[in-house]
Amino acid sequence: MATGRFDDLTDVYEAMIDWPKRLANEEPFFRRLFDQAGARRVADVACGTGRHAAMFHGWGLQVDAADISPQMIRKAREQFGQPDGLAWSVRGFEEPIPAERPLDAVTCLGNSLALASDRATAERALAGMIRAARSGGPVVLHLLNLWRLDDGPVDWQKCLVLDVPQGKSLVVKGVQRVGDRGFVHLVVAPLAAPGEFQSESAPLLSFEVESLRQAALAAGASKVQFYGNHRFQPFDRQTSVDLIMVAEK
Repeated sequence: MATGRFDDLTDVYEAMIDWPKRLANEEPFFRRLFDQAGARRVADVACGTGRHAAMFHGWGLQVDAADISPQMIRKAREQFGQPDGLAWSVRGFEEPIPAERPLDAVTCLGNSLALASDRATAERALAGMIRAARSGGPVVLHLLNLWRLDDGPVDWQKCLVLDVPQGKSLVVKGVQRVGDRGFVHLVVAPLAAPGEFQSESAPLLSFEVESLRQAALAAGASKVQFYGNHRFQPFDRQTSVDLIMVAEK
């Protein structure tokens, strides 16, 4: 998820997600795409704490995983080490994906691209992903569909009590759409210190299917498909929680 924001809340971010449940839901989607493409070499852009990259590596794939946040990469290395075929790098959207030859697949997951500094940066990053992939290799972009949210109020998605470095804490996460911009909010309130809390907010870019399609085609894609979840169901702007793009040259 990372783009350098929430660096001091990396451990909270990691603890907040039910990773076994999430990966079990998403694994068949990626297995199908990668098997169809005969993927062996994958880049995971903005990899966060590395959960997807480690899953792909566990399938026997060679994975280059990068994030702009040193703290996210530190956490990834702590959890998964750096075995052969799994490389961690601190690298942002503006930097090219290093590859001696075109990759079999490229992913950018967890709404990471929405945290880009501006739309031009996001479009350049997407173009770089498509350029890095070989013909027939899927480029998978996973975003939150902000358009399903009402304009204005915060959608508080999670309210959990977690053991985190701050001690046992109440952790609250929400997303919000204001016009064509989004925001993600995270609040951490240690239970041992009533009235004290830590909060972070970050702006999110919103994306439309047609603008993503045109950006992908302009970057060299010949086939672009959109889904509303990891079960390959069609995307619906009003109801889909996810916006998933799969582009191929």
